[in-house]
Amino acid sequence: MVYHNITQDELVRIVMEAVMKELNMNDRTVPVGISVRHIHLTREHVDRLFGYGYKLTPKKALSQPGQFACEETLEIVGPKGSIKKVRILGPERKMSQVELSKTDARTVGLNPPVRSSGDIKDTPGIKLIGPKGSINLNEGVIIADRHIHMTPQDAMRFGVTDKDRVSVRIDGVKPGIMEDVVIRVSDKYKLDFHVDTDDGNAFMMEQGQRVTVLEKR
Repeated sequence: MVYHNITQDELVRIVMEAVMKELNMNDRTVPVGISVRHIHLTREHVDRLFGYGYKLTPKKALSQPGQFACEETLEIVGPKGSIKKVRILGPERKMSQVELSKTDARTVGLNPPVRSSGDIKDTPGIKLIGPKGSINLNEGVIIADRHIHMTPQDAMRFGVTDKDRVSVRIDGVKPGIMEDVVIRVSDKYKLDFHVDTDDGNAFMMEQGQRVTVLEKR
């Protein structure tokens, strides 16, 4: 490429932009988001638990665009125990779902499968107790799979497609390799690696630290 009538400062800027772009293309790290136990609710179930027409109150924005933690919490009750103050995440969903770690599941006496969010067929149910009522879910309790949210542009950079499974290297105090991480691709996503508290504690990960996606073999 030939540049005519260009100042030295402009040339430096162009070169630096090209270098930064190349570095970004070679960057295979993603930020970690550790997800604690939480609940997703349908509009119908919000009405039954909090009163007709009740609107969930955003408390804090989450890493994915449009997602937020709510001020509201519920008690969940299983065959052997209960956990109070389990936070609801918004916005409302097409189906209600409870996401627990394996440790949480043992506390309430359930053995849910590892599933992607929304895949609740033939999963255990649980009781939800709110300020205005209670609900016995027939199904909907899962342990969320390890997954990475990314845009189509990110997917091209990492050389993966939606629903691929990859390995991730964690560096730090307790380094190791995490297998069977599901790729989820959408132009509505933001790059983020989601694990539950059990995985986070096992590798002593911190919110926001960066881990490396290994190349597919």
